Amino acid sequence: MRRINVELVVGSFVILGIASFTYMAVILAGVSLFQKPGYTLTAAFNSTSGLRTGAVVEGAGVQIGTVTAIEFDNEMFQSIVRMRFDDGVEIQQDAMAAIRTQGIIGEKYVKIIAGGMEELLGEGMEITYTESAISIEELVSKYIFEGN
Repeated sequence: MRRINVELVVGSFVILGIASFTYMAVILAGVSLFQKPGYTLTAAFNSTSGLRTGAVVEGAGVQIGTVTAIEFDNEMFQSIVRMRFDDGVEIQQDAMAAIRTQGIIGEKYVKIIAGGMEELLGEGMEITYTESAISIEELVSKYIFEGN
């Protein structure tokens, strides 16, 4: 009888530990089990070097969405970035999407710079003004070979 109680307690702790580990892994990975209400926009960039699916989309220093997909367009030879914006976030038609780095060697994210138009973008529309990621390697090689 006592052995069954000990096994029950140990089993409960093991199950609780596995559930806690799974919860922490999902939270740290930034995976959302339930999609928040919102809408999707796209933007075409010449380079999305270092940007990953799940990256933050930021406006005025606040997270307003996430990158849901990055695809290659063979015809235009560009990267197409799909972003999911939180419900209630309004993006003007002349807004700009720029790929930035958090800190010197931090993660890449998409920064939305507000426009001045009154017309807003809606589900499935495209942000036409973009600024691609800056490549440190290209900058260094430019200055090394420019001096010669």
